[in-house]
Amino acid sequence: MDALVTLRAVTKTYRQGEVDVPALRGVDLDIAAGEFVCLSGPSGSGKTTLLNLIGGLDTPSGGHIQVAGRDLARLSPGERAELRLRHIGFVFQAYNLIPVLSAQENVELVMELQGVGAAERHARARAILAEVGLAGLEGRRPAALSGGQQQRVAVARAIVSAPDLVLADEPTANLDSENGRRLLEIMRRLNGERGVTFVISTHDPEVMAFARRLIRLHDGRIQADERRDGPP
Repeated sequence: MDALVTLRAVTKTYRQGEVDVPALRGVDLDIAAGEFVCLSGPSGSGKTTLLNLIGGLDTPSGGHIQVAGRDLARLSPGERAELRLRHIGFVFQAYNLIPVLSAQENVELVMELQGVGAAERHARARAILAEVGLAGLEGRRPAALSGGQQQRVAVARAIVSAPDLVLADEPTANLDSENGRRLLEIMRRLNGERGVTFVISTHDPEVMAFARRLIRLHDGRIQADERRDGPP
């Protein structure tokens, strides 16, 4: 399979006061289209930093990153934003839904930015919300949804425009075990049926068990890279 994401000798250092704090130290990584990857490791291991760099939300201190055939270092901020809009979906730990918009309107937002017409936006949003088990709840605002339902809206928003890649940062952290497992099953189904590539950061052993590839990070380095057959 072709690499969708390529990192070579990637480093990231943050300045805290007068001290340089390394977050990533020479990471080499290839992620193929269609993979379901989990990044694990303790707090401070570099998981979120790595996701942010792959998503073009931050820039590396050194090395090279290529996503969907584009060298991120060669892109302007506007071009990186366009790459995210067209090719990358994001699922955040804190959901990041807009509180004054309904579930359907939150899902439609990315398509609106892409210039998709209203009728098509409505149809695609309702279809994807049904696919993640939220049929009948399209008109509810986030405050009227449970945490698990809000996270499913976030997943629907991330994948409705058929991105090549979805980056999820601790997506089950605020969910109970039942809702967490339900969310993971939805993501695995979308991976299997739609071929969406998922890269998920987590501390959660349940998430790690679902991954077909588990990359363990420690002190900003890849400590282990394990490939498995699939979920239990």
